[in-house]
Amino acid sequence: MMEEKGEWIPKTSLGLAVKEGKVTSLEEIFESGIKVKEPEIVQNLLPGLKNLLLGVRMVQKQTDAGELTRFSAVIAVGDSSGWFGVGHGKAMQTRAAIDKATRSAILNIIPVQLGCGSWECRCGQPHSTPAKLYGKAGSVSIQIIPGPRGLGLVAGSTIKELLSLAGIKDAWTKTSGSTSTDISMAMAIYDALGKVINVRRTSR
Repeated sequence: MMEEKGEWIPKTSLGLAVKEGKVTSLEEIFESGIKVKEPEIVQNLLPGLKNLLLGVRMVQKQTDAGELTRFSAVIAVGDSSGWFGVGHGKAMQTRAAIDKATRSAILNIIPVQLGCGSWECRCGQPHSTPAKLYGKAGSVSIQIIPGPRGLGLVAGSTIKELLSLAGIKDAWTKTSGSTSTDISMAMAIYDALGKVINVRRTSR
């Protein structure tokens, strides 16, 4: 019997376990330290995953055969509830570059530790970050400062979208450097949110 078009056929034992319902949460995979090699694993376990296209630009390179034109895309993904990833992809066509970036972002997904680190709030609800976070990528630096419930996100529009994608609802932010560079801004946020994971791991 032929597989229906678009049906996922797992290529790894982890993928098979997910499809068969033996593994039912991404947290379980992350805590076990198993590397996810199929984006469909994440998509099956996080059906509410959203994509945010941060930019597509043309990249030209001089070769012996002449000028080679490719497209570079940056994508962020998240479920607005504590999972976030950023990916970058290059290809000869725009659609292919976006697809590569999306795949990369899904495979780079990390858990975001949400909390209430604001001394003004202390509600104990996961609406902000548990502490002040710092991230850097290229020339861009960012501070994410936990805010009280109801504050919202005090940031530029792109940063708001990225933090919302990760599940952060209330925070102040401070940035420096070439903040108009989409990939650096996204990676700086990714760097900041990833550091909470490292702290949590070393504290065990």
